[in-house]
Amino acid sequence: MIRKTTKLIHEGKYAAEVPIELLYSDDSWSPTMSLEEARKLEAVRLALQRGDIAEAAKHGRVFELTPVAAE
Repeated sequence: MIRKTTKLIHEGKYAAEVPIELLYSDDSWSPTMSLEEARKLEAVRLALQRGDIAEAAKHGRVFELTPVAAE
């Protein structure tokens, strides 16, 4: 069975929500993701590290994180 889910990738001041598919089976290693899905997550992570928001946004929603000052 394949289920869609969202992974959150956080690098520096950016975060991205990336939709992926997980494969559920009776194996002890379930759920698993395909190599293609793992490469997509890695591409987003590397793009965020470089600050290449346009490239990361090709795979999911990108957010710029703003710290909240504690008083």
